[in-house]
Amino acid sequence: MFNNKVYHKIDALSGSVATLRAEGVKYNEIAEVESRAGTSLAQVIKLDGDKVTLQIFAGARGVDTAAHVRFLGETMKVPYSEALLGRAFTGAGVPRDGGPAIDENPSPIGQPSVNPAKRIMPHEMVRTNIPMIDLFNSLVKSQKLPIFARAGEPYNELLARIALQADSDVIVIGGMGLKYDEYLKFRNTLDQSGALAKTVMFVHTAADPTVECMLVPDVSLAVAEKFALSGKDVLVLLTDMTSFADAMKEIAITMEQIPSNRGYPGDLYSQLASRYEKAVDFDGAGSITILAVTTMPGDDVTHPVPDNTGYITEGQFYLRNGRIEPFGSLSRLKQQVNKNTRKDHRTVMDAMIKLYAQYKETVEKQSMGFKMSAWDTKLLKYGVQFEKEMMDLSVNIPLEEALDLGWKILAENFERDEVGIPTKLTNEFWPKA
Repeated sequence: MFNNKVYHKIDALSGSVATLRAEGVKYNEIAEVESRAGTSLAQVIKLDGDKVTLQIFAGARGVDTAAHVRFLGETMKVPYSEALLGRAFTGAGVPRDGGPAIDENPSPIGQPSVNPAKRIMPHEMVRTNIPMIDLFNSLVKSQKLPIFARAGEPYNELLARIALQADSDVIVIGGMGLKYDEYLKFRNTLDQSGALAKTVMFVHTAADPTVECMLVPDVSLAVAEKFALSGKDVLVLLTDMTSFADAMKEIAITMEQIPSNRGYPGDLYSQLASRYEKAVDFDGAGSITILAVTTMPGDDVTHPVPDNTGYITEGQFYLRNGRIEPFGSLSRLKQQVNKNTRKDHRTVMDAMIKLYAQYKETVEKQSMGFKMSAWDTKLLKYGVQFEKEMMDLSVNIPLEEALDLGWKILAENFERDEVGIPTKLTNEFWPKA
């Protein structure tokens, strides 16, 4: 029921959090806070009897205890329309690109995940034209995968490249804690390639209120779900989920919640899971696939955010030294699609990774001063070529060309009987001299 009553007294203010006494209020309900600084939206984040705790989206600067608070009787909503494509918004859904506001078909955010009975088992590949993904760890429609990276790695450049090259109908980019020039680079890259026309961006920059950072995944996934229900295959690219978790931690500290591991709130796992579980392939409609960057402070995979993420998702990509690392990276669903691509796919993948592992061992032997054999020399040449022609993120070729390239690299460095591939396949695919 709509609450028309206006409350004239805030009991306490701390950061972007306000506490007051109110009746008939629901969890996640939206309120208007009117003060000398203007009118701001806020959201109910805690209820304790008639004690209500609000998050003020724009922050509490300029808000005092005499501010007027009016509850709107509904939860946070995000508009949905084809007009969203090509546009950029803040975490609160306000246009960031100078274009007009969109208010069509408002849809609530943060809704429950789809009933498993309505989901289709993942079975179709999402092509990215990046060999280290398509050939070695295929991304599958409706999969949820994190990209683990330390600070300084080109993870946003990787996401932009995936946005340009992925065979998806709609791209939804959710940016959290981005520098403003990172947002502009994203937008300009997509615009110059023509991919902006199928992209929606919800971006929180480092200068924006912390609260808006927490809204980005929910608004991004709510819009993605509406597009998917209309029959579109949607790829959601989120960066960076560690910024999202840090925003949660900041709010939890402000609310004086009892901290868990390294100060993060105790419900970190469920908060992350509720977002990742939005990945779905709808029966009779479209799909949502999620790729989300998770930065690892100090390159520590045991940090609470990547640690919890690993239990939720279906594998991970490790981004190291500007490349997707083949060791440690894993797509647990790749077997669902590898069998349906080309009959040499799994064999080439296994052979090349096995030889690359031997190359790494040979590099270690070389650094320790061991004498190099003829086989070691071959491995050293192969490893350099593999890194340059396969692992470099600038390589943009379809899977079939990547497989052909794999055979070419093997043939240029080894004899047929040295690569461990069945004769039946080498007879068919080994490059002719």
